[in-house]
Amino acid sequence: MDGTTSTTRTIFIDGEAGTTGLGIRQRLEALGGVALRQIDPALRKDPAARKAMFESVDLVVLCLPDDAAKESVALIDSLGAKGPRIVDASTAHRVAPGWVYGFPELSQGHKAAVASATRVANPGCYPTGAIALLRPLVDAGVIAKDYPVTVNAVSGYSGGGKSMIEAYDAGTAPNFELYGLGLEHKHVPELVAYTGLTRRPIFVPSVGNFRQGMLVSVPLHLDTLGGKPAAKDLEAILSKYYAGAEYVKVVPAEANGKIEAESLNDTNNLELRVFGNDKRGHAVLVAKLDNLGKGASGAAVQNIRTMLGLA
Repeated sequence: MDGTTSTTRTIFIDGEAGTTGLGIRQRLEALGGVALRQIDPALRKDPAARKAMFESVDLVVLCLPDDAAKESVALIDSLGAKGPRIVDASTAHRVAPGWVYGFPELSQGHKAAVASATRVANPGCYPTGAIALLRPLVDAGVIAKDYPVTVNAVSGYSGGGKSMIEAYDAGTAPNFELYGLGLEHKHVPELVAYTGLTRRPIFVPSVGNFRQGMLVSVPLHLDTLGGKPAAKDLEAILSKYYAGAEYVKVVPAEANGKIEAESLNDTNNLELRVFGNDKRGHAVLVAKLDNLGKGASGAAVQNIRTMLGLA
């Protein structure tokens, strides 16, 4: 006997050896009501063995490159009604028809959509912060849908994959660098889709010499916004939008005009701030999160809990 009961939910993490997969596994091991399944490493790429594993569990988490994630979904499709529910942590299905975007706080009623979904696409780390900041203001009409938005962000190096992690751990990577300056970052499509923007934003990501943590910022000219709001008005809109949210909080901006990136590490929390200078007519919206928490593994486990009705 493996200790499971009729109410235990079985989960298979497809690609659990990566940073996100390991983080999901660690969080699920501390969660009651679930049993984690593993496939024989020798059969990891065997389609028949994988198909049998998919059929035997309640939910599959995909922590794979995009093409491999699509292959796994095709195998699950072949099972028909016997297929498990899916949480996909790759980029492959974030704007795909038939998939629910895995940000339960996205809008009123969206948590219920995640709860009833059979296929949930886990958000990207950068879009989680940017969408959380922008969607309420677009919905309120303060930011026009065709507003020329710029999103700047910095992440710890753990979000950059195996080669980047190795380079930073070895001390051979630069202390700080901008990247994605071809302006075709893979996170932009979901950023557009779920903010409600119609004009593609300029997105400038960067990486710093710290393992995890993230800041996402959006600068705004207040006199170009609908109703010409003050900074406190933007904060009030965000506060009302996320009132009662478990993991998303609007907090006062630091009086010294500074903010660091790492204080939410190892949590699933997301903090939103509005730094403003009404005299100059300027504001900067800032989201802080752990790129491995609410930006990846923490969000995936939040979605799993929501889908399976777990506390």
